[in-house]
Amino acid sequence: MTPAELASVVLAAAHAVFEQRGFDRAALPASTVVERPRNPEHGDYASTLALQLSKKVGVPPRELATALADELSRAAGVKSVEIAGPGFLNIRLDAAAAGQLARVIVEAGAEYGRSDRLAGEKINLEFVSANPTGPVHIGGVRWAAVGDALSRLLRATGADVGTEYYFNDAGSQIDRFARSLLAAAKGEPAPEDGYGGAYIAEIATEVQARRPEVRSLDDDAAQEVFRVEGVALMFDEIRSSLRDFGVEFDTYFNEKDLHDRGELDLALNRLREQGHLYESEGATWLRTTDFGDDKDRVLRKSNGEWTYFAADCAYYLDKRERGFERVVIMLGADHHGYIGRMKAMAACFGDDPDRNLEILIGQLVNLLRDGAPMRMSKRAGTVITLEDLVEAIGVDASRYALARYSSDSPIDIDIELWTRATRDNPVYYVQYVAARTAGVARNAAEVGLVPGDAEAFRPELLDHEKENELLKALAEFPAVVATAAELREPHRVARYLEESVAASYHRFYDNCRVLPLGDEKVTDLHRARLWLNNATRTVIANGLFLLGVSAPERM
Repeated sequence: MTPAELASVVLAAAHAVFEQRGFDRAALPASTVVERPRNPEHGDYASTLALQLSKKVGVPPRELATALADELSRAAGVKSVEIAGPGFLNIRLDAAAAGQLARVIVEAGAEYGRSDRLAGEKINLEFVSANPTGPVHIGGVRWAAVGDALSRLLRATGADVGTEYYFNDAGSQIDRFARSLLAAAKGEPAPEDGYGGAYIAEIATEVQARRPEVRSLDDDAAQEVFRVEGVALMFDEIRSSLRDFGVEFDTYFNEKDLHDRGELDLALNRLREQGHLYESEGATWLRTTDFGDDKDRVLRKSNGEWTYFAADCAYYLDKRERGFERVVIMLGADHHGYIGRMKAMAACFGDDPDRNLEILIGQLVNLLRDGAPMRMSKRAGTVITLEDLVEAIGVDASRYALARYSSDSPIDIDIELWTRATRDNPVYYVQYVAARTAGVARNAAEVGLVPGDAEAFRPELLDHEKENELLKALAEFPAVVATAAELREPHRVARYLEESVAASYHRFYDNCRVLPLGDEKVTDLHRARLWLNNATRTVIANGLFLLGVSAPERM
């Protein structure tokens, strides 16, 4: 019995009690939830339904809990119900009802853990969006791992998600990039405000190979060639490195398109219609202070140039015009000040900034070697890049390490730890369970032990304490996925896989033998345990998929 099925049983018991006592059934919720108690001695699951309903029906919570317990204890699969405290219901399932979960999980396969919790939500999720002036640095890599995991979680809970990379191919940083490439081509040092690193020389060389005529152009014309070709090459490299990292975007959006299509003027006119623009000293301003910003923002300078914030406004409006009800933007730690102005901008468009715009801030990442932070990249010169991280610990460990922590906390990634083939390496610890469960299934087949069909499965045999512990851990997965999606916290999945599933499986494996020994005959207990082993493999694989990490069959 899954937690959702038990919740339905609890609610059915409440309906019966309401009918018996003549209570107004309108007071009943459409659904309820059951949770695992912190102390396993208190039962398999707990419900607070009596506490929730007592005021609505004018009955003390313990009296209502007693009536619910009497009704619930007669339900199939429920072994016992105890009342605790002011009216908590502590529920124990019989072994057959608890063990059936293994069959449910195996038969559901990749669908186990998925739900329609966020069905109907259309979400635009923008992450990474690094400027095409250099390789993706480690801060951007964190968002690549977390953002991709979040997109998987949102889709797993029914949301319609569009992932997006905003390609800043307009503005002064691109001009500095082009000047840096030109200087490298001429054998000159980078401009004072330019970009350094070996990659600049590499791109400059590649541009000259593609466009040899650039050598004969004057500086202005040559700089334009380096701008166009250099940006294209840099962005191709960014896309390629992200693809190798397992991250693909539905949309790569060019900032230049906003300018070329006149969308900044469109956004300006829309804001003017809303009554939030004013002119001062020849510039056009947005009155964001009306909605909590610390100062008003310039959209168009007195010389006619657009500001970066004007492009932000146009880009937000473009997303909303494409039908996205919620715009989620992931930004680095140095962008914390953007939250107020962006929320105010959404309000200026007439949106609800709490409903339509969500901004997530990610904190810094340090890569440690021999206990000291790495500061310099071999290629980028000033920052640690995606390639540096992957070269040090691999894709799986990188993605897991970056998604394992709450994004609002700084993290240190110790190269020695994350490359160690021991249980203190979190990704190894979880992947080892994936490999071990697959190995058990292979070895079982070799000795003629197969799960058999669902009709022959005897879940009531899974009555060992460690079997029950593992079953309860596996039952949590759908709720963990839903919570992680709703709170935008993929690290919940990683911690659940480590602390709940992997830990419980190791204890199960040590105490409950799946394979027959020697000439021992295969029994129904062996088959039941194989179902549980395979259910664990399913949950581990599904959870790692949500993090973009592989579930190996061998290690």
